[in-house]
Amino acid sequence: MIIAFCNGIANMVKKNFTIRLSDKRLAKLRLYAQQKDKTMTQVLEECIDKLRLDTGG
Repeated sequence: MIIAFCNGIANMVKKNFTIRLSDKRLAKLRLYAQQKDKTMTQVLEECIDKLRLDTGG
């Protein structure tokens, strides 16, 4: 994530990417987002934020 600061306000620079999903998974994502009154981007970002990373060791 790239964050640019301008006058004390953080502006996130967003990037685009392409993902291949089956029709079934895409429909499920769309329906879930609609039911939760969120965008598909918001749903995916929330899922990504919940990922736990191995800290090594």
